[in-house]
Amino acid sequence: MGPTSGAPNILPFPGNRAPLQTGFDRHELTRILDLYGRMVAAGEWRDYAMDFTRDCAVFAAFRRTAEVPQMRLEKRPSLRNRQGMWTLFGEGVQVLKRGHELAGVLAPIERRLVKAIDG
Repeated sequence: MGPTSGAPNILPFPGNRAPLQTGFDRHELTRILDLYGRMVAAGEWRDYAMDFTRDCAVFAAFRRTAEVPQMRLEKRPSLRNRQGMWTLFGEGVQVLKRGHELAGVLAPIERRLVKAIDG
C-alpha cells in the first residue's frame, strides 16, 4: 500500500531485458513432440534431446542414443526478420530447410514419415 493514497505500489515490468534463455512455446513443443511420437511409432527415431541457451532452443532426434542426431531443429529468434528463426539440419551439418513458420520447416520430415509408413 502507498503511504498516503491507500493504493498499492505498482512496479513496471522490466521490459528491456534480454531473456535468460530461448525456449519453445506450448504450441511449438506440441507440434514437435507430435512429429517425434509419430516417427517413434514408425521405427525411425528412439531418443531425443533438447538444449536451451540465451540465443537458441534446439530439439534433436536420434535413431540410437549414442549416435549423432538424424534431425536437429533450431529456433533462433534473432533471425526472425532475416531468413526466418527456424532451421532444420539433417545428419551432420547440412541445412535442409529454413523459414519463418515451423510447419513449413518440418515439411521434409513429414514427407519422410509418409514414405516410411507407406514403404
